[in-house]
Amino acid sequence: MTLPEDCKTEIPDLIEKSAREEPISAEKLARLVKEGKAVVPYNPIHQPEPRPIGKGLKTKINVNLGTSKDKVDLDEEIEKLNIAEKYGADAVMDLSTGGDIDKIREKLIESTDLPFGTVPIYQCGLELARKSAIVDMCSDDIFNSIRKHAEDGVDFITVHCGVTKSAVQSLKESNRLANVVSRGGSFLTAWILQNEEENPLYSEFDYLLEIAREYNLTLSLGDGFRPGSISDATDRPQIQELITLGELVKRSREKDVQAMVEGPGHVPLNQVETNVNIQKDLCDDAPFYVLGPLVTDLAPGYDHIAGAIGGAVAAYNGADFLCYVTPAEHLGLPNVEDVKEGTIASKIAAHAADVANGLDKEVDDEISRARKNLNWEETLDKVVDPEKAKRYREEKNPSDEDACSMCGDVCAIKMVDKYLK
Repeated sequence: MTLPEDCKTEIPDLIEKSAREEPISAEKLARLVKEGKAVVPYNPIHQPEPRPIGKGLKTKINVNLGTSKDKVDLDEEIEKLNIAEKYGADAVMDLSTGGDIDKIREKLIESTDLPFGTVPIYQCGLELARKSAIVDMCSDDIFNSIRKHAEDGVDFITVHCGVTKSAVQSLKESNRLANVVSRGGSFLTAWILQNEEENPLYSEFDYLLEIAREYNLTLSLGDGFRPGSISDATDRPQIQELITLGELVKRSREKDVQAMVEGPGHVPLNQVETNVNIQKDLCDDAPFYVLGPLVTDLAPGYDHIAGAIGGAVAAYNGADFLCYVTPAEHLGLPNVEDVKEGTIASKIAAHAADVANGLDKEVDDEISRARKNLNWEETLDKVVDPEKAKRYREEKNPSDEDACSMCGDVCAIKMVDKYLK
């Protein structure tokens, strides 16, 4: 995003609008965007509501949508999108791999004002696979797919530019338990091994920057070698890729292209802070978009909880953007209820981190005051999932009781209030 040299006197309307719900001024946000330490994903073709991501801002969350070969239902994807918006998503990504992918993407973009992301190499690779093989991709296939997504109004794209020949060699020499778990990373790893050539997204990065600048497309520099097992966390392939991404962040800034960096992955709790600090150092405070992180491998069916734990710790320590995880992670395509559960878990993680960092605590205090006054209506209207909270209240308590059935006549709040008065 090209900004004027003097951000004190010339602040674009987009930046002014972006800062309205943030704890910093428009002037400071403009400076952070100009320095590359914050991004505002915004393709003028789509014109979403701006949601700034980066240093000193509220933690944002992303929700992944999309079909698979075995389940193609556009109406359900739109329902998932509506649920994600309802429960607080700040951005959505379409990761569709089944059906008419162009039509699905176009319809979802039409249906949301949230910043919209994709991973163009998914579609590119799958279309090649139907004709011959993913490893038959050429540079033109990859960049034409990226341009098509940009022309459709996509605001940010994941591009696995750090999966290089040297990084693949590092992977081959490692003792990873899970090898490569990134779909885009696997496409490019296989391509490099088969063709014995450099990743076009890296070797032709300047061309990628030209496309990005033309459409004001934000680059999300993907972590193709993110750990898929907690035993693989912070290993040589992951860090080698991250070093490359730090170099590409610098090149992006030189061309006035917005860039954020994606991160792990599966990371034990004691390494989450370390991973954030390493990324911030190597990438000069570029916005950090973490995929989880999942702090244990034993939680399939409950991975939204494992991801929320890791996400809260990551965001408290400086991560800026959390990718939600659903209960269906590692198991299958999430349904509408899975999307709801994942969105809420991620939203709680982001809010908990913000509160710990001194942001957005007012709503917690409002809930506490209403709870002290046993004002159930006001309390439940403000919580993250009012419908569920109200259903619990109605099902488990007599309608004429101001206390709850947990304590009943020995309600702690009522007892102390009685004697304080």
